[in-house]
Amino acid sequence: MPRALERRSAASQRHADTVRFVLFEARPAGLTFPQLVRSGELTPSQTRAGLACLRDIISERGWPPLIWTKKDGYRFCTDTSELQAYELGVVREKLTEIRRFITAVVGPHAALQPKGRWIRHLNTQLSSVESTLDIIAEHIDT
Repeated sequence: MPRALERRSAASQRHADTVRFVLFEARPAGLTFPQLVRSGELTPSQTRAGLACLRDIISERGWPPLIWTKKDGYRFCTDTSELQAYELGVVREKLTEIRRFITAVVGPHAALQPKGRWIRHLNTQLSSVESTLDIIAEHIDT
């Protein structure tokens, strides 16, 4: 599968530039998704494509990280404590997704095919991911 860098279309890059411009103009405040759609004069689909592309190119262009919070919406952030809280929230969300995937899909599949090479490999790898995310999620900075 091609990397995100190779999948970027010219249109999504233009949408990312529009989203970036709108968000930089709104700084330090953030914008909700509907506000971002209106301010950028893009469709919701174009705005989503722009956000996805923007997340792909942020680090290569040296821009601050893009975060989303319920309170502020989408915004660029440079505050390390806010970034850590956002990252921890995302890790906990992914941990929940992985755990549900293991219990709802992988576990029943393993019960149906206990000697299957694929399912054993998948279970081992996902258990490793779960363990790593759990360690990160339990991290408390003292």
